[in-house]
Amino acid sequence: MEALRRPALPEDAVRYRLFAAAAAEGPGGEELLRRCAELALVRFAPLLASYVWHRQPFRLRYVPRRGQTPAHIGGTTVFGDNVEDEWFIVYLLREITREFPGLAATIDDNDGEFLLIEAADFLPKWLNPENSENRVFFYKGELHILPLTETWEQDWDLCAACPTIPEALALLSTRSEEFLAAEPIRAAVDKRIHGYPEKIPASLHRARCSLPAGIVAVLRQRPSLVAAAVQAFYLRDPGDLRACRRPFRVFPAEQRVLALVTFTRCLYAQLVQQQFVPDRRSGYTLPAPSHPQYRAYELGMKLAHGFEILCSKSSKAAPDAKRNVLSGPLWERFLRSLKEKDYFKGEMEGSAKYLELLHMAEDHFQQSVAEPESSVEVSPGDEILAVLQTTSIDLKEFEREAACLPPEDDDSWLDITPDALDQMLKETRNESLPSTNEEEQNHDLETVAESMKAFVSKVSTHEGAEMPWSSDDSQVTFDVDSFTEALDRILGTDSEELDSDDLDEEEEFDFSDGDDEDLDQRGNQRQEQEESPEELVGSLKAYMNEMDRELAQTNVGKSFTTQKRGASSGEAATSGRAGPDCGAEDAELAPVDVDMNLVANLLQSYSAQAGLAGPTSNILQSMGVNLPENTELTGSSS
Repeated sequence: MEALRRPALPEDAVRYRLFAAAAAEGPGGEELLRRCAELALVRFAPLLASYVWHRQPFRLRYVPRRGQTPAHIGGTTVFGDNVEDEWFIVYLLREITREFPGLAATIDDNDGEFLLIEAADFLPKWLNPENSENRVFFYKGELHILPLTETWEQDWDLCAACPTIPEALALLSTRSEEFLAAEPIRAAVDKRIHGYPEKIPASLHRARCSLPAGIVAVLRQRPSLVAAAVQAFYLRDPGDLRACRRPFRVFPAEQRVLALVTFTRCLYAQLVQQQFVPDRRSGYTLPAPSHPQYRAYELGMKLAHGFEILCSKSSKAAPDAKRNVLSGPLWERFLRSLKEKDYFKGEMEGSAKYLELLHMAEDHFQQSVAEPESSVEVSPGDEILAVLQTTSIDLKEFEREAACLPPEDDDSWLDITPDALDQMLKETRNESLPSTNEEEQNHDLETVAESMKAFVSKVSTHEGAEMPWSSDDSQVTFDVDSFTEALDRILGTDSEELDSDDLDEEEEFDFSDGDDEDLDQRGNQRQEQEESPEELVGSLKAYMNEMDRELAQTNVGKSFTTQKRGASSGEAATSGRAGPDCGAEDAELAPVDVDMNLVANLLQSYSAQAGLAGPTSNILQSMGVNLPENTELTGSSS
């Protein structure tokens, strides 16, 4: 039933939908939603035009009513390996609902409500993947969660675990202030998208590449095609490389020029980390690694292979992709919005920088705004060939520009030191760096022992173990009858209740018939006499004391740390170790120091982790106990 309500999505795709909070059915509702989609894309055009998508762009399309899902605007974007595209879409949805208060947005991926996953530490206990559908919305720029009790109204289906979308929208439009998500939940989501839109330029990387002049011309017209080319090279298979085992037909290696290409950091990392040696028949050769432009030649060679692979997959049909969409009123409103938002940054109209920004805006407009819903998506190879047919290539102009290229960006961000990785992990856990003050690094081992004992005392179920700070403070009940029966089974009061393991042990030690008779007699005597729980506990203590005396003559006790005793105790322990016949049974046994043994074993286990994740660090950190570094730990444990 769940699968019927929520269609399966690819692992690297995100689905987003914007509904009219008030009823918007009929022709008027459709026109309203379409108008909202156009205005939203025009309003955020400066952000979207400069953004480089990893696989597919953000698109808003009108979707008619289907079943219980009302008509809405939305889409599905494949983000590939760059999860930042998914979170940028989250930011866009939040801002769209803020700019258009009549819209409510929902977003999910193959994991379901991934916004709840981001705030998992702060969710109410009743909220789980089974009942979270149609409960999480962005409305008026804030995250809202519909509570479970709202589905118990008499006019709703009592068997439904989740509300329908019309029911959820009715609640949001009338009582949205009651369903505002808790502050920690909203803070967790806001932290994940914090920094947009300012951090968009920081996610880009500009690098010099030695490219065929045709690719330079294509990227000036359609800069977003760099993502498709990188993906074609990065995900290549032997069949794709067949087109690269001969001289390139579309982008030969003879006319190469130096150009500055804008990647996302994810695309740049995928390209630069690939080890690839070109086929000599392709015409692409690399200089010596010591050459000052070796990196530019290597990147250009890989990118050229990606473009050639895309063109080899072209349908060879001349697409009508260059539909004259840049002359209508929608394009005029789009361009006017760009100028009002200072998208061109004061550049003079007709300058090289102005034309570069204009081509980026045209590229985004053709992909995301002007493409009709019924059109068949044009392959990147077809787009490349169409651009080459309509673009003139001025090789001398490219060479003049290559002589005065701006510097490329530093790629030292590719190298992450262990300290930087630790800092990133601690920021993810909302922890600060450890203090250098020795007093603040004085770790209380009693806290470690008490936390561990509190954890063990909690109840665990198939859903996991509750931590010591759990709100479940119910008192532990003691069933005397069950405890008595358990003791009887342990002490063997009824010989008939012995299981197969007991019988095997009896055969192993070869008990005599006389011993069996004595056990039977003692068992019968116990059955005749009803003992109170206090007497049973006393009997158990006597039983344990007898066991301790027997173990004192072995090496088992040496593996435990005992509590310190006085001089008399020490003399008694010494006499006890003198021999089994020297009054060992009368020697006072030193009790085991449970806390010391617990801490020692935990420290030994933590030291064996060698700085990696392990059971000890995971359990203690979940309870708020942080152990020192392993180097400090080794000295303290010794």
